[in-house]
Amino acid sequence: MTFTHAITRRPGKDMAAGITTSTLGPPDYNQAMKQFDAYIETLNHCGLSVTVLDPLDGYPDAHFVEDAAVVTPDVAVITNPGAVSRKGEVPSIAAALQHFRKTVWVQPPGTIDGGDVLMVGRHIFIGLSERTNQNGARQLGEAVTGFGYTWTPVPVAAGLHFKSSVNAVGDDTLLLTRSFADHPALAGFHRIVISPQEAYAGNTLLVNDHLIMPAGFPDTRQKLKSLGKPLIELDVSEFRKMDGGLTCLSLRF
Repeated sequence: MTFTHAITRRPGKDMAAGITTSTLGPPDYNQAMKQFDAYIETLNHCGLSVTVLDPLDGYPDAHFVEDAAVVTPDVAVITNPGAVSRKGEVPSIAAALQHFRKTVWVQPPGTIDGGDVLMVGRHIFIGLSERTNQNGARQLGEAVTGFGYTWTPVPVAAGLHFKSSVNAVGDDTLLLTRSFADHPALAGFHRIVISPQEAYAGNTLLVNDHLIMPAGFPDTRQKLKSLGKPLIELDVSEFRKMDGGLTCLSLRF
């Protein structure tokens, strides 16, 4: 899929108050802003026009915009995030997207985070996690099937979201952690398995045939080089401290 646009949001100065299970310590705001600016520059380099929203007061996780919507070429599905503290992020993302796509909304009791949704061609994998339930997955599936998409629910046993562990790095190639290496739902793909020591590198982003990966994972970098795509490493250490990564920081369409 070729992307032309992305929506992002600048982190707020309260980002350290967000939800995290990390034991890496609090993020450095100034360093996070430098990393965010480098991320925007990289999306521009990959051919995207980027909309940068202002920080959302009172919502320290709001810069992880991917969780608030799932954007396909045909429709934008506005999510109902699984964390109560994040539900207020949704209206501003919906307002930004309405200029680009028809929108439909996931309704309670369904919950879903965009970080649990991986679109590969016309097929969508939906992770069932602490943030995404069966009802939310079904609503997303129903919203896209009319446009010719198929979908598969996949239980997430480890990691915050499905895309913490599985991402597309080509039309028929997945980069994934060992816990998903033999999952039957992924059997039709060529699979590049990450070593347990580099599990965070599973959150690698494919944008217009460029691979953007977190810096500091040499074994994964070597494996990805075999794909022959331009490879860009970005330092996202401050976002990692808040359980976030490269895919979380933008909505791409």
